[in-house]
Amino acid sequence: MQGSPATTATTATTASTARFRVLWDEIAPIGRDARTGGYLRYALTEPEQRLREWFRAQAERRGMPVTDDGNGNLFARWGDPDAADAVLTGSHFDSVPHGGAYDGPLGIVSAFLAVDELRAAGVAPARPLVVGAFVEEEGGRFGVPCLGSRLLTGALTPERAAGLRDADGVSFAEAFGGQPAGARPDLLAGFGAFVELHVEQGRALVDRDASVAVATAIWPHGRWRLDFTGEPNHAGTTRMADRRDPMLTYAFTVLAANKEARLRGAHATMGRVHAEPNATNAIPARVTGWLDARAAETDTLTGLVEAVHAKAVERARRDGTEVTLAEESATPLVGFDADLGTRLAALLDAPTLPTAAGHDAGVLAGHLPTAMLFVRNPTGVSHSPAETATDADCAAGVAALARVLEELTCA
Repeated sequence: MQGSPATTATTATTASTARFRVLWDEIAPIGRDARTGGYLRYALTEPEQRLREWFRAQAERRGMPVTDDGNGNLFARWGDPDAADAVLTGSHFDSVPHGGAYDGPLGIVSAFLAVDELRAAGVAPARPLVVGAFVEEEGGRFGVPCLGSRLLTGALTPERAAGLRDADGVSFAEAFGGQPAGARPDLLAGFGAFVELHVEQGRALVDRDASVAVATAIWPHGRWRLDFTGEPNHAGTTRMADRRDPMLTYAFTVLAANKEARLRGAHATMGRVHAEPNATNAIPARVTGWLDARAAETDTLTGLVEAVHAKAVERARRDGTEVTLAEESATPLVGFDADLGTRLAALLDAPTLPTAAGHDAGVLAGHLPTAMLFVRNPTGVSHSPAETATDADCAAGVAALARVLEELTCA
């Protein structure tokens, strides 16, 4: 080590703030919907492909060779290509429908800027430093969150991933150009740690008056599909007493999920629904709703999902409909590496906090020491066009990440 970044974890110079803005502006327009102000950066669509090209260009500008793991995850490397124990950082480009600008891309932009800070300070890492961009973290297109990291770690088989389809019926294999490679233990073995920087999805840092925090854990969470079936019929000629309307069962289930989550101090959301035939003047034959459920403890989450399902089944019996429940993804409680988290919190003099949001870091945590840094979100809003962070806080996040990467690659 020949030097260290000049900024600290909680402050940023005017110059570093300006550098963040310049790089951020390069990607800010890509995939933005002019009507809502939100982003449509679905995995492997044109906007996300443009961001992947931008990633390759940034890596080339810094002399960092890029490799693809065969699953769509990109890795740009600074250091010996054959050396093991590399420190991995980065995040994802894809968004939820009409999502915010910062969720995902902030971690990748910050990673490249952290490399710039280290080089400007004359830091010569003893361990390789790798910037990663993971595919389909949100699950916004193919329905399974953290798809790229699940494939890489073997948590998802390439056969199942290949068969996943988007709303237009396009399979992941078709969009990707073939079946993904699946588990890459050889690649994982080359990483000694992973640090993901992410915008905070909440207001804890506002309350603590801090720009940056270190994550301690991710709540257990998952997604479940509920299929409600009934009898399609005419909206005008079918008597109310004769109806077998699955939309009624679905609507009751939405309210039941809200109530059961509140009773348990958990979170439940049914933000996606599809009706068939989806006609204004027809009682639907089928309604499919997706439950997103999260809780601080696994038993609480299990109890929540079971209670929602039981309520739906009972209501279906009364409505003359049927309901089935299928798990699409589930992630247990993830505790990040305690020693690493304590070390980084002390290094940055930063607060620690858990999160109820899922991340690629949660998948990788089962395979290598993993930590997360959060950057303050003044509104606390995420997965929405209102998601934001100030340039100064983002630059402070870059400085914090640079210090962390220096600590891990030079120690």
